[in-house]
Amino acid sequence: MTEYQFNERAYAKIIFHAAKYPHLAVNGVLLSEKAPKGNTVQIVDAIPLFHQCLYVTPMAEIALTQVDAYAERENLLLAGYYVAPENFYDSSVEKAPAAKIAEKILENNKNACFVVVDNKLMRLNQTQAALKVFSSSGETGRWNKANFSLSQSKATLQTVSELLQRGAMREIVDFDNHLDNPENDWTNQHYNHNLKQLMAMY
Repeated sequence: MTEYQFNERAYAKIIFHAAKYPHLAVNGVLLSEKAPKGNTVQIVDAIPLFHQCLYVTPMAEIALTQVDAYAERENLLLAGYYVAPENFYDSSVEKAPAAKIAEKILENNKNACFVVVDNKLMRLNQTQAALKVFSSSGETGRWNKANFSLSQSKATLQTVSELLQRGAMREIVDFDNHLDNPENDWTNQHYNHNLKQLMAMY
């Protein structure tokens, strides 16, 4: 059975995107190394997409095309979909918006995952990963709960907590922001250096 491991960059971007727009649903896609390590898919980056219109639209198609091209350049694979629901109590796949994006990714990657941010675990001082992760069963096509972990779990949670307390979520850029101003970098390269520096402290 496929398992998933999220590095600090991927986890931080998911959480920051959700924290920047706590009153809205947000979504994005996940990138992995091309070759799994045994049964474990290594999720190494997250690309925030939308906080306004989350559904499959021409804009979503354009975003996915650009993300796919970026992943190819970085020698990565489109490997999943994430969503933070607007409703505090909605943390199930069935109620997640724009599930068709996850299904589209799954068509090209049978190991793709569906991640739902658990709003009840979203806090400034994180002690456990605020995610629910699902994988698809080929036989039924249903999304079933999957095992996952954070790389350097304690350090990752401490780093994300520290950055949240500094207000780092305000700097996260999604594709909506990029459409408003093309100079906004939806790959969020500016986070990579900061995360590496902080991770070295733990």
